[in-house]
Amino acid sequence: MVDLKELDQRILKIGLPKGSLQDATLRLLAKAGFHFSTSQRSYFPSIDDDEIQAILIRAQEIARYVQDGIFDIGLTGRDWILETRADVVEICELTYAKSTMRPVRWVFAVPDSSPVQSIADLQDKRIATELVNLTNDYLQKHGIKAEVEFSWGATEVKAPTLVDAIVDVTETGSSLRANNLRIIETLLESQTLLIANASSLKIDSKRQKIENLKMLLQGAIMAEGKVGLKMNVPRERLDDVIGQLPSMKRPTISPLYGNDWAAVETIIDEKIVRTLIPALKRAGAEDIIEYPLNKVIY
Repeated sequence: MVDLKELDQRILKIGLPKGSLQDATLRLLAKAGFHFSTSQRSYFPSIDDDEIQAILIRAQEIARYVQDGIFDIGLTGRDWILETRADVVEICELTYAKSTMRPVRWVFAVPDSSPVQSIADLQDKRIATELVNLTNDYLQKHGIKAEVEFSWGATEVKAPTLVDAIVDVTETGSSLRANNLRIIETLLESQTLLIANASSLKIDSKRQKIENLKMLLQGAIMAEGKVGLKMNVPRERLDDVIGQLPSMKRPTISPLYGNDWAAVETIIDEKIVRTLIPALKRAGAEDIIEYPLNKVIY
């Protein structure tokens, strides 16, 4: 007879963000080794692991469901944890967003033509945002009284016709500029977090799965923007080649058959590859191979 309680304790229930973070999250999970399959009409992605169940849901709601034990863990922004006042356990930061590997910012923005120059000028003004609680907290902290209304979306188009200012999230600021808005102050920087329910962490099998997931996701983040390089180098040119590698790197050096050559392997930032490889070639390296990385575990 199947012990349903024991079966439930083996299954890790995870909340994944649907919407703007969805694609970036699924790509990161795939690099970590967790390949979820989704369809346009389903909120229940499948995975080849019988002990993981996932639901796609708005990032704004994930922290509350983790707090209540509906999910064991979830991936959501620090902004929504703070906004919903959710009581969850932070497992680790995972700095990635929709388009970049940088934190996002919640900012006060006004139309280019607005006389408002700072948040002090928002006294008695109307502000639209999804982040109502944190916006009110911030204004109160600075002694400013304003009317803050919840925005159901399309916040950028509401100023100046419907409101005087907005508080909205941005990665690069390009969308705000495209809507003729300028930033006057940053309210909050937010990263994506892996969070857990406190009770779930007390279950040994779930805690181990969560720790494994943390390790692999952090390894996938560390691998972003990095590549591996391997090459063959004549022994007499080895110092010249090693001298071209970035400082603080510790390449692996292995002898090749005959002792006249050595194999050199290292990990570097991808952005320097286009200048480094020609320099390595001129220094004497041959058979240079560049390869992508999925995870870097320190």
